[in-house]
Amino acid sequence: MKLGLHSMSYAGMWGGATLELEDVLDTAAELGFDGVMLMAKRPHASPLDLPQDRVKRLKHQLEAQKLEVISVAAYNDFAARIGADTGTQYPSGIPLTELQVLHVRHCAELAHELGAPYVRIFTGYERPGLTPAEAWHVVVEAIRQCAEHAAPLGVSLAVQNHHDVANHPQTLRALVDEVGLPNVRVAYDAWVPALQGFTPQELEESAAELAPLVAYTTVADYEVLPRFRYDTRLLNFIPETPELRAVPMGEGFIAYDAFMRGLCSGGFDGYAVYEMCSPLRGGGSRENLDACARQFANWIRQFDAARAADPSVRGG
Repeated sequence: MKLGLHSMSYAGMWGGATLELEDVLDTAAELGFDGVMLMAKRPHASPLDLPQDRVKRLKHQLEAQKLEVISVAAYNDFAARIGADTGTQYPSGIPLTELQVLHVRHCAELAHELGAPYVRIFTGYERPGLTPAEAWHVVVEAIRQCAEHAAPLGVSLAVQNHHDVANHPQTLRALVDEVGLPNVRVAYDAWVPALQGFTPQELEESAAELAPLVAYTTVADYEVLPRFRYDTRLLNFIPETPELRAVPMGEGFIAYDAFMRGLCSGGFDGYAVYEMCSPLRGGGSRENLDACARQFANWIRQFDAARAADPSVRGG
């Protein structure tokens, strides 16, 4: 299994250390990663900030470091509507879907220039003013448009189970089937089904079933921190939704060993892409980020060693 690093990990999100894109590539190479996923927004790989001369320099840097670009990560919400958060649909005249399709097209052009096979996309969030069926329809149509723009460039889309629409593995497959285009695959991640209550066995089974469609998987491990609100009227604590906090790989609640076994037994042999895109145990210092990235790489190598010794999880 190849090792990937999401550049977002060093984008300064959540109070973490901020590196320029070129420095992220250096870091990925130094830490022993095989490839990178590029965050297609500032401060990293926004198409607005990548003129041809900088793209050319990035290509030379990638070649010198023997790094692949796994994917260009687009940022979209195809179900976005002006005023939707208030339950109304204002006739603003702003073509939000078209603007997002244009963003994905620019990401596909960048992916083509850098030799990346995929553009990562999201689906959409459900919101007042849109029924689930309406949100599904606009997402399907937007993905079709994006895929049609990407296809002539030799680029495929990897739909990540992140937003409300199609985050369950069953609905994720149904979405791809309905889009019905050969250059639409999935970036199936374990944290969503784990939060949906999947047992380790269910995680393994779902990964095996989706494996033929999986372009790559994005990995982050989490711990669950209980939260309670003090109610002065009752002199008691009221349970609140628990908070998630990222932890080093293998120290959280997600059964990644089962999930990875499922992917491999289903025939997957691609990239596991590590990301630090939330508050992280130990803080966001450069030292802590590097240490967590190293632990992920070590975890994958240990998994691969165990996989090599066990024919039942080698896959096809």
